[in-house]
Amino acid sequence: MKTYTIVGKSEKKIDSLSLATGASKFVDDFYLKDPIYLALLYSPHAHAEIVDIDDSEARQLSGVVDVFHYKNVKPILHTTAGQGFPEPSPYDTVLFDTKMRFVGDRVAMVAAESRKTAAEALKLIKVEYKVLEPLFDPEKAMAAGSPILHGPDRFTPIGAKYEPDKNLAAEVEIGFGDLKMGEKEADFIIDQVYKAHYGSHCAQEPHAAISFFDEMGRLVIISTTQVPFHVRRIVSKVCEFPLSKIRVIKPRIGGGFGGKQEVFLEQLVALATIKYKRPAKIVLSRKEVFQNSRTRHPIRVRLRTGVKNDGEITFLEMDSLLNSGAYGTHALTVLSNCGAKVLPLFNKIENMHFLGRSVYTNLPVGGAYRGYGATQGYFALNQQLDMIARRLNVDLLDYIKKNHIRVGETSQVFKALGEGKEGVTQYVNSCKLDECIDIGAEEIGWYEKRGKRIANGDKVRGLGCAIGMQGSGIPLVDMGAAYMKINDDGSFNLDIGATDIGTGSDTILAQIAAEVLGIGLEKIIVLSSDTDRTPFDVGAYASSTTYVSGGAVKKCAEKIREQIFDVAAKMMATEKSQLELAGGQVKNLVNGKSISLGEIAEYALYSENQFQIQAGASQFVEQSPPPFIAQFVEIEVDKRTGKVDVLKFVSAVDCGQAINPKLAEGQVDGAVVNGICYALTEQYKFSANGNLLTKHFRDYKIWTAADMPEIKSIVVESHEVSGPFGAKSIAEIGINGPMPAIANAIYDAVGVRLFEAPFTPEKVYREMKRAGKN
Repeated sequence: MKTYTIVGKSEKKIDSLSLATGASKFVDDFYLKDPIYLALLYSPHAHAEIVDIDDSEARQLSGVVDVFHYKNVKPILHTTAGQGFPEPSPYDTVLFDTKMRFVGDRVAMVAAESRKTAAEALKLIKVEYKVLEPLFDPEKAMAAGSPILHGPDRFTPIGAKYEPDKNLAAEVEIGFGDLKMGEKEADFIIDQVYKAHYGSHCAQEPHAAISFFDEMGRLVIISTTQVPFHVRRIVSKVCEFPLSKIRVIKPRIGGGFGGKQEVFLEQLVALATIKYKRPAKIVLSRKEVFQNSRTRHPIRVRLRTGVKNDGEITFLEMDSLLNSGAYGTHALTVLSNCGAKVLPLFNKIENMHFLGRSVYTNLPVGGAYRGYGATQGYFALNQQLDMIARRLNVDLLDYIKKNHIRVGETSQVFKALGEGKEGVTQYVNSCKLDECIDIGAEEIGWYEKRGKRIANGDKVRGLGCAIGMQGSGIPLVDMGAAYMKINDDGSFNLDIGATDIGTGSDTILAQIAAEVLGIGLEKIIVLSSDTDRTPFDVGAYASSTTYVSGGAVKKCAEKIREQIFDVAAKMMATEKSQLELAGGQVKNLVNGKSISLGEIAEYALYSENQFQIQAGASQFVEQSPPPFIAQFVEIEVDKRTGKVDVLKFVSAVDCGQAINPKLAEGQVDGAVVNGICYALTEQYKFSANGNLLTKHFRDYKIWTAADMPEIKSIVVESHEVSGPFGAKSIAEIGINGPMPAIANAIYDAVGVRLFEAPFTPEKVYREMKRAGKN
């Protein structure tokens, strides 16, 4: 592996000091002069039609500016999914509808002089509902006679299969080979149903947005968004306001995890500011975030695999039913990824079929969430692999090594299935999965502890493993861009549309630029995520930033470097081929003389044939190189109570060249904790009428620092030839393994399988009792 100066070093985040001292500004920190405060009225019914709405009493309350609802706001169909245009999600949403589709659907909005007044006014709005039969079971969504949630005017802009009259939000199907032949060739078949549940992103900062007109009469929106350029486009459409007059800024963000890829507040503040020419503000409460924002899609996966006694998998069939909830945001793409990010891993399977359907129900709305379908798909695949290996009486790790995709290989799934459309042919350029498996196995003590069921009184230990791959951006869809210029002192401005949501992408992209230019990180001045000031970028999703945006930064910096050499060659009266750029200086390799970047900048700006050393570059990707991961867990199960304690969790991950190893490890650590909580403690509970009961952290349990087990994340570097300095992605892949690894470990400890998460003590105890394992 090549040694770099800045790349591969754990540089401090460039915003760390401002964050630590509280100087960084989040959305709620911005001062607004004389703002309007917004508050939302939500439906108490899961399925209902609004017969009439009377806002007269609310309007008479002192301090109320306006009340918005279906009677006075134009119903423009759109999707709130912050995706590239045309979006693969259906246009099934208007700002204020006459039909309510889940408890928490938006009825009306009050604009007032204070938050208190806005809240009081909500109580004065009288709504007459016609309550309709609700639909809560996704298995019954497409059955004849089931309630229909959306009308025939809804549509999908990309022409994908969409049948609202059947509650079908999306469908995708691929296949190759001969399934019947695969069944005949199999010595045994495993046919199992798995269920993954709802999950909340639990970002520290709730969703928020503010808007105002600047001194030039342009609408400025500052919001907790992962996708500022998509926000601008969607707000322009929904508010019928010129895109050229909208500026969107993403400040510091307190976590996103996919939830802030949704665009559902920015339209509201824009609506109020446009009408009243005053600043507007909305900040959701934690209760609202749980019930009214977005969630992980629950899913039912039926996985059938045929296996020969020698271990060959003769066929694989996956049938996935995704509960999209009341609206279809990300319904097609999350569904697609359940297969697209999972099935290529075992590319030796010649007969394969994938069928996925996303259906509407009268429950909370699914959306983008870290892992994005792969989390749900790997829950099924990794347990199935463990069952196959045990049935064959072979070591799971050896079995995986024998069957997984390798460098130079492809999978038919790559071409057949993309994110919402046909995929592209891809070949694996880098894969250190075998090394990840070996390193992780040694760290967890796999061969010493696996199957031993070491007991300590009523507590029994077990080990579990899960492996996976993900992607690095969306091929033929994602694009990022960067702009740079030199300053008089040899420092550089780096303007990037990429969105740092706490991941450290500002730092990582600055490291890439600094490496190309042979300077320290302190010489890079980063401006990101401002639609007026930075070039376009799709935003922070699909694990795209390092690979896609980083590629744009590298290209841009290389153009700058060439211009620097042009000027230096003229100043030093030599050929460019004799020059070297390092340590903030250009050195003549023939005579040893050097000139600083500051001197070069001054010459270009002031001396002769003056010009600005500057450049822009874009990166459009045609492939999505997968990172690989092997994850191991040691757990302890209390046979008296069913409680599962995680003792140690190990992840070994191949992300190509880690630009910043500490930040890479931090991404995996965070994803692991996220995944463990999802597996063990996080749970949406509903009343009989569809009302969410777990909408506070006292009811919806996630871990604190006091709950943490030993977590070890190990970066196993490879070199991805298509990535900037050999880098691939790392942000999402770590969340996919904890749930199946823990499920496998529970079986290793007490001999029971759990196919439906979360693995609560009650559920584990019940399964042990049913199986006579107490």
